[in-house]
Amino acid sequence: MAHQSLYRTHRPATFADVVGQDQVTRPLEEAVKSKKIGHAYLFAGSRGLGKTSIARIFAGAIDCTENDLYEIDAASNNSVEDIRALTDGVYTLPFASPYKVYILDEVHMLSKGAWNAFLKTLEEPPAHAVFILATTELEKVPETVQSRCQVFEFKKPTRAVLAEMVSAVGKKEGYTLEADAAELVAMLGDGSYRDALSVLQKVLAGVDGKKVAREAVEAATGAPKLEQVHALISALAAGERGPALAAVESVAKSGADMKLFLELVLESLRSVLLLRYAPELRASLQSELGADESAVLEKFAAEKGITHATLLAFLTAADRIRYAPIPALPIELAVLELFPE
Repeated sequence: MAHQSLYRTHRPATFADVVGQDQVTRPLEEAVKSKKIGHAYLFAGSRGLGKTSIARIFAGAIDCTENDLYEIDAASNNSVEDIRALTDGVYTLPFASPYKVYILDEVHMLSKGAWNAFLKTLEEPPAHAVFILATTELEKVPETVQSRCQVFEFKKPTRAVLAEMVSAVGKKEGYTLEADAAELVAMLGDGSYRDALSVLQKVLAGVDGKKVAREAVEAATGAPKLEQVHALISALAAGERGPALAAVESVAKSGADMKLFLELVLESLRSVLLLRYAPELRASLQSELGADESAVLEKFAAEKGITHATLLAFLTAADRIRYAPIPALPIELAVLELFPE
């Protein structure tokens, strides 16, 4: 029997369980308390931010039971006929709830005809109907629809919020994540609660014991190893072109994601410069990086070889890497631009 995904197992069940979306949950809670329930809401934001989870929480908060809750995937039910079937059912009374709630996911996928068929119902819905439209592409939702909805924009969580969440979920599952392991899982989650928990699930499936180190995350995901990042940073700090290029080549040959490698390098370069030029941030950086990593970067900060020009060269590489036919090339070019001779 297949295990349920961590995202489903640890899906928030109440507004209090939701992390990092106060700008959405607070007004919804106030609406519930004051009994000022709108007839149409539009939840917009990138994937994996909890739009449908919060829609279900809101439905529960206004006493809508499962029998009166309809969750529709608009990506595959996007025709005029699909919407007419939905709107025909809207006018029948709820089974046992004060409201019938319709959650339409990926609503931007509705056809033009379907939008036109839906608009009249959205303008004059029965008192018991509540529509919650969810989309990852707000700009594709017609203005005529947006103007008839209360629009809530979901924010991508910060890396710190994601790291805290995966640590908490890991703990509930009986595992302890080391700080740098949680940080890497959060980075791989790329601003999505769902993706971060998918990465965590992959890691936990292959880990030995109950303690999760960064190495376990690297092994499970194929992420670049911290030693590979240090090898390049060390060469840059020492001003050594050959070893720097060799470090990049080593990562490329290992099959690691070069874009992720570059992101890790940029973060390390930033930390090196902050440790050197903003000593007042040392305590917070040590807390963020961990004692071991902080000590390594302190050593590079003392060498003076890494400057703002180093960071700028690798930022330029980050801009170029998206279009590079050879992923290692922009990183190698950054090294050559820093050490032309």
